[in-house]
Amino acid sequence: MMMLMTSITISFLLPMIVMLLATTLSKKSINDREKSSPFECGFDPKLNMPFSIQFFLIAVIFLIFDVEIALILPIVIIMKTSNIMVWTLSTMLFIIILLVGLYYEWNQGALKWAN
Repeated sequence: MMMLMTSITISFLLPMIVMLLATTLSKKSINDREKSSPFECGFDPKLNMPFSIQFFLIAVIFLIFDVEIALILPIVIIMKTSNIMVWTLSTMLFIIILLVGLYYEWNQGALKWAN
């Protein structure tokens, strides 16, 4: 029991000591303002550029449907091990929810890129 406690203590203390040493040794005393400012591919980060809400909305919709595709892929594997009626109903419900969401986004005009 004592050996286990010693091993656990060493396994926690050794990484902490290494991280503390790395942090203290890597500190630079002079912070350069240019190096600490964000770099944006040659653009001045202080300029406020207009942000396209339409682009953001398309990106969010893409992410939502991308995650849903990742959820649809295992459905084929589950088909072999589950009841076919339950599988069919749950798959159809999932796809109907996807289609209703897509129709809603289309109806609201979120998928139109140009005005």
